[in-house]
Amino acid sequence: MRLPILTLTAIATLFVAAPAGAQTYDPRYPVCMHIFGPGGFGGGGDYFDCSFTSLPQCQASASGRSASCDVNPYYAFNEPPPPRRHHKKVH
Repeated sequence: MRLPILTLTAIATLFVAAPAGAQTYDPRYPVCMHIFGPGGFGGGGDYFDCSFTSLPQCQASASGRSASCDVNPYYAFNEPPPPRRHHKKVH
């Protein structure tokens, strides 16, 4: 009886531990702020905040912080629009 309880306790401990969030770049915004050091989302590490429309806007927010502004590598700057599909009318 002890072994199943210990096994369940160990599994529950693994699920309760803080989940590691995947870093995402929001492709809707062209500029990201890279925040350095502890205190990021979830309690630590560097992270990116991709919610800026221009470098001056990002730099104003980064002023006085341990952060830098970078171009979002996943923003589609001059991506052509997707090709239009022509549907044939069937009568």
